[in-house]
Amino acid sequence: MSASEPVSPADTPTTMEIATPHGPAVAEIDEVADLRFLLVLTHGSAGGVDAPDLLAVRDAVVKIGGVVARVLQPFRVRGARAPGPAVKQDEAWEVLAAGIRGRYPGLPLVQGGRSNGARVACRTASRVGAEAVVALAFPLHPPGRPERSRAGELRAAGVDVLVVNGDRDPFGVPEAADAARLVVLPGEGHDFKKDPVRVGGVVADWLDVRMRSGSA
Repeated sequence: MSASEPVSPADTPTTMEIATPHGPAVAEIDEVADLRFLLVLTHGSAGGVDAPDLLAVRDAVVKIGGVVARVLQPFRVRGARAPGPAVKQDEAWEVLAAGIRGRYPGLPLVQGGRSNGARVACRTASRVGAEAVVALAFPLHPPGRPERSRAGELRAAGVDVLVVNGDRDPFGVPEAADAARLVVLPGEGHDFKKDPVRVGGVVADWLDVRMRSGSA
C-alpha cells in the first residue's frame, strides 16, 4: 500500500468515547493515509451508526481522503429510542464534535447525518465551526404534516448544505432553494434501502469537488 492510498475502512477502525453533559458518546473512526478533511456523521432517532447509507458514505469518503467518524449519540448509548429535547442533543453534539476535532487539528470539518441526525448537524454547524453539512434523508416534516416544515433548520445552518433525499420519503423533500445542492434519488424512501452505494457516491463527489476548489 502506497503512502497516498486510503486505508480500507475495515483495516484500522478506532473507537473513541467522548464525555458530554448528557452522557457518553461513542465514535467509530476510519482514518486514511493522506488526510484532507474530517467528516463527522451521526444516525437518526431510532437507528445506529451501521445504517446502510452511513456505511456507504464512509466507504466512499475514505477513498477521497476523508477521515470519517460515525457517532453514536448519548441517548442511543444509554439505550433510548427517542432523542429527547433538541437543546440537550445539540449541547452534547457541540462537545463531542470538539472532542473528535481535537484529534485532527487543522483539518476542515464537515458534519452530517441521516434524518434526525441531519437536523442536529444543521442546527449546530455554525457553532462547531463546520464548513459544510451533509443532510441525508432530511425529515422536512412529520409524515402527513407538511405544515410543520423544518426547512428553517436547513436555512439556518450558515454553511453550504448537501441534501440527499428519496422521492418516496414520507417525511417530504426539501426545496432546492434551501440547500447548496439537492439530490433527489428516484425510487428511494427514507431509509435509502434501494441503492445506498449511490448515496455514498453523491456525497463523496460533492465533497471532493469542494476540497479541490478550496471552498470547504
